[in-house]
Amino acid sequence: MRRQFPLIITFFIGTLIVISEFIPHKPFGNLSDTFYGWFLIISGFAIILGQLNLFKVNLIKISRKSPNWRYYIIALVSFIIMVLFGLLWGTQKHPGLLTNTQPLIDFLGRKPFDYLFKYFFENLSATMFSLLAFFVASASYRAFRARSPESTLLLTSAVLVMLGRTTIGTWITGWVPESLTYLHLPNIANFIMEYLNTAAQRAIMICAGLGVVGSSLRIILGIERSYLGGK
Repeated sequence: MRRQFPLIITFFIGTLIVISEFIPHKPFGNLSDTFYGWFLIISGFAIILGQLNLFKVNLIKISRKSPNWRYYIIALVSFIIMVLFGLLWGTQKHPGLLTNTQPLIDFLGRKPFDYLFKYFFENLSATMFSLLAFFVASASYRAFRARSPESTLLLTSAVLVMLGRTTIGTWITGWVPESLTYLHLPNIANFIMEYLNTAAQRAIMICAGLGVVGSSLRIILGIERSYLGGK
C-alpha cells in the first residue's frame, strides 16, 4: 500500500487534469487552476527541502574532509550570505525585513542582494562560461569533422552560418553583383537560420512534445515508477 497509494493519487489527479482540458465545464473547469495552486504550495516546500538537503550534503562532505572540501565551505557561506541579504534588505522588487535601508542603498548604489548578484554572481558566471567556451570549441571540432555525409552537411552549414554572421562573410561575397544577392554569405546564413534551422527546431519540439505525452501517460498509468524510487 506504501507504493500503491502514490500511484492512485497520480492516476486520479492526472486523469482529472486531462479531462479538465477537454471538458472546461463544472466540475472540471476550475480543476487545473486549483491543482496549479497546490503545485505552487508543494513547490515552495520542495525548495525548502532542497535547501536543507544542500546543507546536509555539504556539511557531510566538510566533516569527512572529502576532496576539495574547502569549496563546499565557500558554497555554504555564499548561500548563507545571499539568503541573509535577501531577507534583511530585500531585492529590487521586494522589500526586506529592515526598514531603514536607504543609507546603505545610497552607499552601494543598489540593495546589497542586487549588488552581490550584479558585481559578483554575474562576473563569476561570465568567467565560468568563458572557460566553457574552450570545451565547446573542442567538442565542436570533434563534431564537425567530415566523417560522414551528415557530418559534412553539418560542417558546411556551420561554416556558412559562422561566416555569414560576421563581417568576413560580407567582405568575401561583397563583390557579387546585386542580381545575385542570394549568393551573399549573410543571406545564405539567414536562409539557413530562418528556414532550415527553424524547421529542424520545430521537428525537435514536436518530437519532444510527443515524448512528454508518452512519458505522462506512462506515469499516469503507473508504468513509469522511477519517481517512487523503484525501477
